[in-house]
Amino acid sequence: MHPHIHALHTPDNPAVVMADGVSVTYRELDERSNQVARMLRDHGIAAGDRVAILLENRPAFFELCWGAQRSGAVYVCISTHLNTADAAYIIENSDAKLLVTSYSQREIARALVQQTPGLTARLMMDDTVDGFASYEQILASHPTTRIDDETTGCDMLYSSGTTGRPKGVFTLPRNADIEAPTLVTELARALYGFNAEMRFLSPAPLYHAAPLRFSLSTQAVGGTAVIMEHFDAERFLQLVEAHRITHTQLVPAMFSRMLKLPPSVREHYDVSSLQVVIHAAAPCPVPVKERMIAWWGPIIWEYYSGTEANGFTSVNSTEWLAHKGTVGRALVGELRICDTDGGLLPPGQPGIVYFANGRPFRYHNDPVKTASARHPVHKDWTTLGDIGYVDDAGYLYLTDRLANVVISGGVNIYPQAAENLLVTHPRVLDVAVIGVPSQDLGEECKAVVQPVSMDEAGPLLAEELMAFCRSGLSPVNVPRSIDFVAELPRLPTGKLLKRLVRDRYWEGHASKLV
Repeated sequence: MHPHIHALHTPDNPAVVMADGVSVTYRELDERSNQVARMLRDHGIAAGDRVAILLENRPAFFELCWGAQRSGAVYVCISTHLNTADAAYIIENSDAKLLVTSYSQREIARALVQQTPGLTARLMMDDTVDGFASYEQILASHPTTRIDDETTGCDMLYSSGTTGRPKGVFTLPRNADIEAPTLVTELARALYGFNAEMRFLSPAPLYHAAPLRFSLSTQAVGGTAVIMEHFDAERFLQLVEAHRITHTQLVPAMFSRMLKLPPSVREHYDVSSLQVVIHAAAPCPVPVKERMIAWWGPIIWEYYSGTEANGFTSVNSTEWLAHKGTVGRALVGELRICDTDGGLLPPGQPGIVYFANGRPFRYHNDPVKTASARHPVHKDWTTLGDIGYVDDAGYLYLTDRLANVVISGGVNIYPQAAENLLVTHPRVLDVAVIGVPSQDLGEECKAVVQPVSMDEAGPLLAEELMAFCRSGLSPVNVPRSIDFVAELPRLPTGKLLKRLVRDRYWEGHASKLV
């Protein structure tokens, strides 16, 4: 259950293959991660210390993570799409001592030098700028043998900041033995059949939890992780065919992008090698998932969890078809649905989703946010801030995020229903439904639509989409108006930055009281 084992038994097998063709064997990964571990020790990084990684998708991402893992360090992966202030906040908030980045990130790296006084060392790949030493030169100066004091390190990943400042999620490793599997690896083996013969395709940035943890789990069991530099719908299908991909992890926005490809493009590629397709991160509209199952077969698995990993639900295609819209039943933790005062709600009634008896976690250096994720009475019940309900069989259905609820004239409106419908319209590529200021109601729902073609944007398409909503939604969920944009702000993971969409409409308003 560790790359060093596979380096002994299958040293020439590829541990990672980039979409551009660059590959690293298990022997190379093991040797480089040993060098990283020694480099960290040489820079004064002891077990429990933090190392910050600001990198695009590239093979070296894995040598850094495994080097930190086998030296007991905590690796903090930073999004390359953050501004300088947020990146500096993460570095300082995490108490990182060392930063590793690349020359392609040089502009933000330069700015970080003055804003991260807590760092004791800064390394850069490919080339250097002032304030950074050469990663390659320093790494090459260390032997490839194992350090004597190996102990398990782990990640501390920060939320994407869709509803505020990024939060660092920290959970202690479960076992000091570096060969002990993580919870994600255990679940991946038990549910999805992760094994040494698998070929896992990851289309999303490695600085996010699911792409990173599933890719590392692939390497823990001896499989091959194929990594896209960035997601492109047709390129994804090409890679599935070319590498005979068996497993992958996607988000619903990627499903939608592939379904919007012309039928001739979708049918051109052979995806029959796929055995397991995992998806999460955002609710998947029922029609989108129905079409994906019809296209790829009953191989699609959905889960609900978060970077916090405080709980975990799961559902396969067969179960889902019998309970359409569900994100599954709890496998880690026990579901509790509560009102805003903490009272338990009966099946079928939406409320805040809590996991009882799940995995403990805390937000690093932020006791206020940590406390806000706890139930007001049962402090061992934790929430990710989502709204949902369970049916009589224990299946969870997500309604929306608590932060996205629109309160219009005293009525709670969950925008997800309108978003799930609108994205299925053939002339809609993406959509965000938000609350905007209303003189009479405080706020009202507006749909901000990214059309397939901006040439079609205008009053006629707006009326067509409004009629589409009226035909498929209850009146309270129909948006009051529609705006068009060339592109909605989504992270490469597919997560919608709804806060950025909302902020432009609320500029100049101190609160939702107009």
